[in-house]
Amino acid sequence: QVQLVESGGGLVQPGGSLRLSCAASGSMFVINAMGWYRQAPGKQRELVADITSGGSANYADSVKGRFTISRDNGKRTMYLQMDSLIPEDTAVYFCKARARKYYVGYESDYWGQGTQVTVSS
Repeated sequence: QVQLVESGGGLVQPGGSLRLSCAASGSMFVINAMGWYRQAPGKQRELVADITSGGSANYADSVKGRFTISRDNGKRTMYLQMDSLIPEDTAVYFCKARARKYYVGYESDYWGQGTQVTVSS
């Protein structure tokens, strides 16, 4: 099946930067859109940014101008470059991929395990 693994999270000071990666693995599937979501304690999971297979990106207003989403389809990897980080960015960040298994006519969403990002002085 489709497996997604996030990496790159950690502790950073306000104003700092991090780059998250999401690597997809498995066989017999085709990935369509991908996205980054985040969830802070006591809050709902929210969309941070998503990107189509062709590279068209969409961002939440709270991260526009600070975060950049990208993907390398050959490596089956998605990235989130996070600059000018603020404490409000603290959350667990999850990777999501919409993919279709071979021999079926519909798509499903797959999620990674999440990676912690903490922005604090």
